[in-house]
Amino acid sequence: MSSSPEVLVIGAGMAGLTAARALADAGVSVAIVEARDRVGGRILTTRVGDDTIELGAEFVHGRPPELWALLAETGLDTYERDGAQACFTDGKLQPCKEEDRPFKLLEGLEDLPSPDVTFTQYLSTLNATDSELTSARNFVEGFNAADVSQISAASLGVQQKAEDAIEGDLTFYIRNGYDRLPHALADRIRDHGCILHLDSPVRTLHWKPGHVEVTTESASFTAQRAIITIPLGVLQREALVIEPRPEAIFQAASQLRMGNAYRFTLRFREPFWKSLPPTRPLDDLSFLFSFGEMPPVWWTTHPHPGALLTGWIGGPRSTALAILSSAALADRVCSTLAHIFSLKTAQVRQLLLDCYTHDWRNDPFSLGAYSYVAAGGLDAPRQLTEPVQNTLFFAGEHTDTTGHWGTVHAAIRSGLRAAEQILNLHA
Repeated sequence: MSSSPEVLVIGAGMAGLTAARALADAGVSVAIVEARDRVGGRILTTRVGDDTIELGAEFVHGRPPELWALLAETGLDTYERDGAQACFTDGKLQPCKEEDRPFKLLEGLEDLPSPDVTFTQYLSTLNATDSELTSARNFVEGFNAADVSQISAASLGVQQKAEDAIEGDLTFYIRNGYDRLPHALADRIRDHGCILHLDSPVRTLHWKPGHVEVTTESASFTAQRAIITIPLGVLQREALVIEPRPEAIFQAASQLRMGNAYRFTLRFREPFWKSLPPTRPLDDLSFLFSFGEMPPVWWTTHPHPGALLTGWIGGPRSTALAILSSAALADRVCSTLAHIFSLKTAQVRQLLLDCYTHDWRNDPFSLGAYSYVAAGGLDAPRQLTEPVQNTLFFAGEHTDTTGHWGTVHAAIRSGLRAAEQILNLHA
């Protein structure tokens, strides 16, 4: 491949890898410039002994065809999550009841009248109990990593329909780690002779119609076009300086928000929740909801055997745990788990081996977990898909137009769309 490819892809997350693969398959010369020293973006897998620990994207949500086509092609094995859901309410740990589920208050979102409002404003129009309102707020914060006083109610309705279309209530694991998927894509891209420049944060991008020049700390690259797949938080912060500045792009980006979430995985000596008294059997525990505690959501690796327990909290409340030191976090969550499972804190603490997390909020190459739409911004993702003088193209989960913001399959769809836009220019 020549030193000056036809297309530069900025970012080797799933959007960038997918776009580069599609272009390379069509015979277009491509190079990828990636800030991190690895591929995968917000897919981050670590391995400790026999345990596979996901610190970023973890679940395959539903059956999105683009993602499943990649899984089939790469031959990666998956298995469906199943098991029991338990709820800790009123000081009791018990199977979740229908009234514990927040979905009833979300059903009306699919046919909202205009104008758009925030989810908080939407809730104020409902005849619901305080418990139901709290449950709905917790669900939206947790699932969307969103501030409920900012997220678009209309976007949640679009998301509901999108989830229904792909059986989004089903979740799957990629056996032995999610990072196997981006690595498989990267291998196929290299097979085409494309070059991946890792550990190369892009500082500036200068462009004019039909020409781009990208500069890192140690090198510069030129091409006819560029696909920019940096996360929304990085785009909004303008950590990558684009000159001349595409005003329409940044105006659209301002109508979206980068959500924050905090997750951590505890590795125990044994899965103590499986050895509780017979009156509280939890052999098949999958998800645990404890909305009055911090964090409010936990999950195990069931049905895969293991002694990992992951805690999750999304939205503004995530800061309370994210600012803790590792030791303070371990003490706090062991106390919480002891309360939930009616054990002594010292028992739980003694079983804890270690704790794993990643600070996506302050990671300079993500600056947040994933995106959501602010009230009134429902058209912003579409606006981000508009090419800038057929030279700059934008991709990433925040540019998805199908209602799947914040997901791996949204990133894949956006990469395929950006590649198709370029290929149509060649037709």
